[in-house]
Amino acid sequence: MGIDINKYEPVGDKKNSDFFNTYRLKIYERRASSGLDQLLGKIRGLVVHVETGDALGYLEELYLMTPYRLVASYMSDTHKIYILQSEPRFPRFFLLEPLSPTYEDEIKRFNMMYPLARAKSNARYVGEIMHTTDVEETRGILESHNIRFHYPDEVDNSFYANDHFTFSCPSDFTYNRIGYTSFDMDDFDSLRLGQRFHLTSEQLASLEAQDALGRDRGLHELLSGVDHMATRILAGEREDAILEFLTMSNYYFWGAYNIADMNSSTNVNRNDNVEDDKESPAKVFTANNTPSFVNSFEDLPMPTEDFVRNYGRRMHHVAYEVVDGDHPSGQKNVDYVVGELARLGVPFLAHVVGECQDDPDLKQIFSKHSKYSLLITEYVERCHDFEGFFTKQNVASLTEAAGSDERYEHGHVFD
Repeated sequence: MGIDINKYEPVGDKKNSDFFNTYRLKIYERRASSGLDQLLGKIRGLVVHVETGDALGYLEELYLMTPYRLVASYMSDTHKIYILQSEPRFPRFFLLEPLSPTYEDEIKRFNMMYPLARAKSNARYVGEIMHTTDVEETRGILESHNIRFHYPDEVDNSFYANDHFTFSCPSDFTYNRIGYTSFDMDDFDSLRLGQRFHLTSEQLASLEAQDALGRDRGLHELLSGVDHMATRILAGEREDAILEFLTMSNYYFWGAYNIADMNSSTNVNRNDNVEDDKESPAKVFTANNTPSFVNSFEDLPMPTEDFVRNYGRRMHHVAYEVVDGDHPSGQKNVDYVVGELARLGVPFLAHVVGECQDDPDLKQIFSKHSKYSLLITEYVERCHDFEGFFTKQNVASLTEAAGSDERYEHGHVFD
């Protein structure tokens, strides 16, 4: 993209505080003067953690619903680690599965605090891995900016702190981490994640069967890379979460819009060093406009805040781009993909939203939460070279659909 982030004026109608506007620019300036911007590149990996015994089921889900395919598997002292790849220029996907069902670290302790996360207490999107030319220098700079990191003698899972990866401690605002590596993501053995192992012939056959389902229906050729990842946070922590992410990355704040119908805002951060967001996906933060205790006076919709109260601060969905075009069946590609997946038993929330006629536009839809990762999968088709990032109407419809599916019944109260 190559914009001057110091002169860039964020788009949108969500008003930010003077505090936010002041420190956003200070953070950009400090990243440049400290050398951090010169060190950091693109997001090279997305990391998800699941329950013991759930990895194969989640792999089957990914094989059917996404372009990711297994390329290597390793076993550490505590975890099986599965690495998946789509196009080489897009981030890898790291799936972590504890060897023991009694395994416990911060993920389980976070999840046990929230009623709808307890059933899958080891399931969580962990965070991203960013490329850096020097891991130790990156960590040193960020520690001088008060970012905390895991160290080998302090972690239960060696994946978070070893000779090749260094991960930040979970954010107080998002519970997400960011990892950094200077190693080649195509030379998996060089990452020294543990002892390499292979799936059984039966397990491989189950993955191939899922792959064949999508391939036979022409789905996989229509699914591209990750467009964005969206984290839901509390109303009062929106600005802090964004500024913290800007401190730890080379992204810039693209802009924010109020979604009045859902009493929330959508806040987008992008990497200006790539021409295609899928090479380093956008990071989105969604928050209520009013905290729940104040909203009790107003009685406005608040599906975003309810999600955080029920599941905790966490990644809500990962969005995949569908190749733009008209399918031979007479539908837009996204409508065809969703229709075929639904016929194969994939549950979706509501229907595809957005119109793609003759003008640039978006069509989008949410799946239901994965029973393995608790993540929603979004599909988005950007029609006719749509240049914006989203439309308010679409976001409102998607948020409403997800909120209806994320309620928690306790006593006679429905969130």
